Amino acid sequence: MGELRRGRRGVVLAAVAHALAAALALGCGSSGGNGSTPLPPTTPTPPPITPTTETLVGAGDIAMCNEPGAAQTARLLDSIPGTVVALGDLAYMQGSEQNFRECYDPTWGRPQIKNRTYPVPGNHEYEQPGAAAYFDYFGSRAGIPGRGYYSYHLAGWLVLALDSNVAIGVGSPQYEWLRSELQATPSTCALAYAHHPLFSSGPNGGRARMRDVWDLLYQHGAEIYLTADDHLYDRQAPQDPSGRYDPTRGIREFVVGTGGATLYQVVSPTANSEVRHSGWGVLKLTLAQASYSWEFVPVEGGSFRDAGTGNCH
Repeated sequence: MGELRRGRRGVVLAAVAHALAAALALGCGSSGGNGSTPLPPTTPTPPPITPTTETLVGAGDIAMCNEPGAAQTARLLDSIPGTVVALGDLAYMQGSEQNFRECYDPTWGRPQIKNRTYPVPGNHEYEQPGAAAYFDYFGSRAGIPGRGYYSYHLAGWLVLALDSNVAIGVGSPQYEWLRSELQATPSTCALAYAHHPLFSSGPNGGRARMRDVWDLLYQHGAEIYLTADDHLYDRQAPQDPSGRYDPTRGIREFVVGTGGATLYQVVSPTANSEVRHSGWGVLKLTLAQASYSWEFVPVEGGSFRDAGTGNCH
């Protein structure tokens, strides 16, 4: 009986020794070129980090029922994904419920566009008391009625939608709200948009009452100001609120009143106007973590282009 136990123990020990030898051979073979399969690394290589970008695209001065421009710019938006900004004067001539239903709704109001649109009102929306039809049409996307300003974030950017038709100067509720938004995110790239420009080469020209807002944006290092009102495209060089060229800290303004309304011609180029064009189209901005690029996209048949890049302050 004792011999049987010893025999069984010998068999077990021999099996263990054989398994150990096989394991050692496999380990040596992984680097010895004997055809054994290499062991996987203990720490997998992480995938490359792809920078996050977001697209912001839009224009203002959009829908006139007797003009084909809004339908043409809407077709551009069908092929450009991203957030749509509608820069005011959206439904001519009175911003009424009928104007929105008959002029805006068949073009920029189609669900595939409207459902990603973040608008601001223009002066034509305020042809209706309190811009009531505008706020009814866009609902929560337009902000709270009576204070059509709000903010959101894209690709690390703070995006500020302003209502340039109501009180906006120092001490106003909108100004104090803007100050608090900028103070809450001091290291973020920032972009603001409203209907009325501070600088413009078109017949309406700039609006001096926007200077307080510009000064606040400038103090907090904002990069871009998008606007409309003049029915043309006017790209301004980076500048301070007084209109002095400032390539280091200046705000770059784009007048994009090219959404479809009757076009205007350039009247008097401003000191820092770099590119001007009278033609329908949309502005496409690609926002990255610390930079941006722009491209003006004309409607079908248009040949004008404008593109460039910039960095956050």
